Amino acid sequence: MKRLTIFAAALALAAPIFAADESAIFAKHWQTSKEFTIAVAEAMPAADFNFKPNDEEMSFGKVMTHIAINNIRAFATVSGVKALDTPEKIAAAFADPKGGAFDKESTIQFLRDSFDFCTKAFAKIDTEKLDAMFGPASGRERLWSCFTHTAHHRGQAEVYLRIKDIKPPDYRF
Repeated sequence: MKRLTIFAAALALAAPIFAADESAIFAKHWQTSKEFTIAVAEAMPAADFNFKPNDEEMSFGKVMTHIAINNIRAFATVSGVKALDTPEKIAAAFADPKGGAFDKESTIQFLRDSFDFCTKAFAKIDTEKLDAMFGPASGRERLWSCFTHTAHHRGQAEVYLRIKDIKPPDYRF
């Protein structure tokens, strides 16, 4: 029993260390995700930003915008920081039921801005916000879900590149 008490006390003392490590690990991988996602976006020629493999899919530019919008919403929700506005031109293209017209330069800039917003918002997220519930998920779960969502759609974008006979950038970890 004494060993169990000592072990429980040691874990309680270590909890802040694990939380700090978790934040540092997330921040590191978020930066890698930013760099890799932007590299994938930059690999698509400007003339193909409205390419989609079939009518049911989003265009390449819309996939990149979808990543950006989701990132902003998730980090704004958890951090409490006011969400970055979607530029009018991109918002109009995103809302267009026919798929909209996305240009490479504006789309990549918005994607870059979304990752930068998330990095700044993440700096304002403490353990209390990570543990807080936002609907059915904790702040921590929302951020990891956002990370996974970005990876999922970046993978979709890589398939678009391959359909166009473009080799995607090498995976980064």
